[in-house]
Amino acid sequence: MLQKMLKIQVLGPKKDLHNVLDVLYAKGTVHIEDASAPSSPGEVTLKRMTADQVGDINVAYSKIGGILLTLPKTKIDEKIVAHTYANLKAMSHDNLLIHVNSVIDDLEVATKTLAKEKSDLELSLINLGRYEKIIDKIRPLETSMPKLEGFEVTVLLIQKEFKDVIDIIRDALAEITKRQFELLSAELDETTIAAVTIFNKRFSDQVHSYFFNQNVNEVRLPPEYLGKSFNEIFSLIEERKISSMKEIARLDAELEKISSKWYTELNALHRILGERAEELSIFSKIGQTEYTFMLAGWIPKKSLKETRDALKEGFGGRVIVNEPALTPEEMAEAPTFYDNPRIVKPFEFLMCVVSPAKSTEYDPSPLMAIFLPLFFGIMVGDIGYGLIITAFALIMKWKFSDRDWLQHLMNVLILGAIWAIIFGWLYGEFLGDLGEHMGWIEPKTFFGVTWNRMEAIVPFLILSFAIGVFHVFLGLVLGIVNAWTEMSCKRHVDKAKKHICEKSGMIIVITGLILVILGIGLALPSTIVTTGAALIIVAIPLIFYGGGAFGTFEIMSTVTNILSYSRIMAIGMASVILAVVANKLGGMMEVALVGLIIAALLHTLNLILAMFSPFLHSLRLHLVEFDSKFYQGGGKMYKPFKKENGGKST
Repeated sequence: MLQKMLKIQVLGPKKDLHNVLDVLYAKGTVHIEDASAPSSPGEVTLKRMTADQVGDINVAYSKIGGILLTLPKTKIDEKIVAHTYANLKAMSHDNLLIHVNSVIDDLEVATKTLAKEKSDLELSLINLGRYEKIIDKIRPLETSMPKLEGFEVTVLLIQKEFKDVIDIIRDALAEITKRQFELLSAELDETTIAAVTIFNKRFSDQVHSYFFNQNVNEVRLPPEYLGKSFNEIFSLIEERKISSMKEIARLDAELEKISSKWYTELNALHRILGERAEELSIFSKIGQTEYTFMLAGWIPKKSLKETRDALKEGFGGRVIVNEPALTPEEMAEAPTFYDNPRIVKPFEFLMCVVSPAKSTEYDPSPLMAIFLPLFFGIMVGDIGYGLIITAFALIMKWKFSDRDWLQHLMNVLILGAIWAIIFGWLYGEFLGDLGEHMGWIEPKTFFGVTWNRMEAIVPFLILSFAIGVFHVFLGLVLGIVNAWTEMSCKRHVDKAKKHICEKSGMIIVITGLILVILGIGLALPSTIVTTGAALIIVAIPLIFYGGGAFGTFEIMSTVTNILSYSRIMAIGMASVILAVVANKLGGMMEVALVGLIIAALLHTLNLILAMFSPFLHSLRLHLVEFDSKFYQGGGKMYKPFKKENGGKST
């Protein structure tokens, strides 16, 4: 259901504004809107407030966050953090900024310097490792190289699939250096070849320019390694790596020392600054006079008393909460607040994905929570599949516990699987007809009609149409209820009356059509057919008044909607037939293992189809055939001014 929303105005002296925002932020019940503009003609226009400290708070928040990212994470005591948080939160904005800037001055430069030195050393280690790997591979080539003064050594890395370019490079170097060069190559790893080039230094610029223009991956050794043998270079790299790791360990110790001293306070400061930034960001929505402020917003009716009591406790009579009288038109602008039991929450998610309900219309989420899993269960209707789907959904919930959208979808799937198990018991199905053949279960019979889907095709088709009639009629009734609610708005009266007439007429005409079809099809007394025809004649003018000429076409559309429920029978039949085929094919194989594999593969395919196809078709029946009869959507979601997840604001 949708919670009833109330419009409130919070008024008080400007000196109390920051503290009032703190209280509202902690309570998290008010959806704040712009109070500086008049909501109706004749109201006074208030001056919009501005927060001079927004920029300073945001800069400080960013810098403290940067310092926290630089420091190693330290285990913190939440009680100490809460105590530190409370002490810092008690500070005024000015004093808080002074303290924060003092902390930033103490830590920012020091932590950045240490972090940069560490980053440079880590990058150096990566390069040293790269050099070491290359030098180690090409050391055997050193005996083949000329030992000449005034020559430069460069290493090229070439992908194996492009090894033919080595000959092209050799020809180019011969031309550039006038054949004063050597080029030797060796396999570096499974995908790369290392080519060592030795050339006269006076051709250095031309050679490197060629490599750059040809996009050749060139590894130039650092200047301190030039002129040394590969063995000497290898030893120098090892020494450099050891000294770099020692220096990194020293820098880590320095950062750990800072973190152990400051991490708790920095966490508390980061949380407070985030909250203050959120609070200050709404200043542009607050109206003011010379001495007072006014904050306007929407609040759930059930939360009004506790919010009013919290403000009264903190400020006495200085801050008041006013409830202005609203017209139906103004009430229609209220945000939408879904307030359903936990079991309905996943279906709220589905409705919000489509479009949130308007605050004045009926919330279809509870009905979706009933019908969508029910339709899914009727279509799947297999105990084995239901158990496997339940297990799959539980594993997915455990594996991806941090993804809310997936949690909602898996909860929907679990509810559908429960109904699949129930209907599987009625149908006598466990992995198709396997359970029946094994003597574990058998189809139930009610009023002389078997629930075996392979035998009761016509009864199941009739059941599908009966469900369709009930579901569509319920949608039309809810459409009448919504239209009646809309009549409270003067500008919607005529439109609402037409909606009521059209939907009432549709109920009557469909009832008439059903009586005519039953009367003719079952050879019932002629009075049944006559009554049905009379209902149709009476309903046509109502539909024409409500929807005009196009309204009469809606009759066929509604009939088509009802016929669309035949998919419940069709998809269910397809599922059970594939399951039976899987069992029969598996049983026909002479080799038991082959038969088992074939049956398992077909059941797996059927199971995948059973998870997706019935779900999508159940969703379609609810959103297209049912919701189209009453649901408008297009509402704006209730977004209270509050913090979530330990300080993260919404």
